[in-house]
Amino acid sequence: MTSTLTPARSSAAPPHRRTRSVRWRGPVVAWLFLAPALVLFLYFKFIPMFVGLWKSLFKVQTFLGDEWVGLQNYQTIISDDEFASAIWHSVVLALGTTVGSIVLGLGLALLIEGPARYLWFVRTAAFLPVVTTMAAVAEVWRIMFHPADSGMLNIIIGWAGIGPQPWLASEDSSLWSIMIMSIWRGTPYDMMIFLAGLVGVNRTLYEAAAVDGATTWRRLRHITLPALRPVFWILFTLAAIRGLRVFVEVYVLTNGGPNGSSEVLMTLIYKLGFQKNELGVASAGGIVLFAATLALTVVVQMLRRRQTT
Repeated sequence: MTSTLTPARSSAAPPHRRTRSVRWRGPVVAWLFLAPALVLFLYFKFIPMFVGLWKSLFKVQTFLGDEWVGLQNYQTIISDDEFASAIWHSVVLALGTTVGSIVLGLGLALLIEGPARYLWFVRTAAFLPVVTTMAAVAEVWRIMFHPADSGMLNIIIGWAGIGPQPWLASEDSSLWSIMIMSIWRGTPYDMMIFLAGLVGVNRTLYEAAAVDGATTWRRLRHITLPALRPVFWILFTLAAIRGLRVFVEVYVLTNGGPNGSSEVLMTLIYKLGFQKNELGVASAGGIVLFAATLALTVVVQMLRRRQTT
């Protein structure tokens, strides 16, 4: 009798257990997918960064053992005339590349912005320099910058009656030649970001301005540019960081020459570490560059927040 009165046990799991398992399954799966990338990022980014910070406090001697020198490496590199010259070249290159790529990128974005079908081909063709490896791009430009009369750029300017220019072979023009190539490669990237920003501009504002008789310049000044202000801050930050950390194009085109006229921070740090074997001083230079990049990012973000508020 008692067996017939006992209720049967349910084989299903309690609802709260099932809800808990479903709740934890999503984050766990997401972290599992992210784990390989995070491990690689940790191994190739953060660990070398901390090792570089530690090595910057030592006189690195491969076979004799490292010798603690404290902040002496920082004093050495900050007081070095070559380091000061490399800072100046990096700042000039960063400013020129940033302003040039943003201005030209905005102009191209305004020209090819629209729903026309053929514009996808123009956008794709314009974006090709960004997806091409920098070493290949720099090698092509090195050939184009050939200082002889047969150089491609000298032939082009010769059609306008201008004599051949030394380009990379001159101390006065080597840095500006690198800047031209950097602007050419950075402009399509900025153009695509501007195109994405233009999509979010309210079209009714243009229609209302056209009804009121506003010219194209007034619409650009009072509608387009204010709407693109967040895009400008993003591009300024990215372009400035890209300009400060430039390496491949300088290394391929001039390797810092002639006579150090195009030496930048990255090429100087590379030479200190791998050619002069001063790994401690090179590590200190890398930390200084990281601090400058971080400070620039923080300042730009503070200015952006001040203007938005």
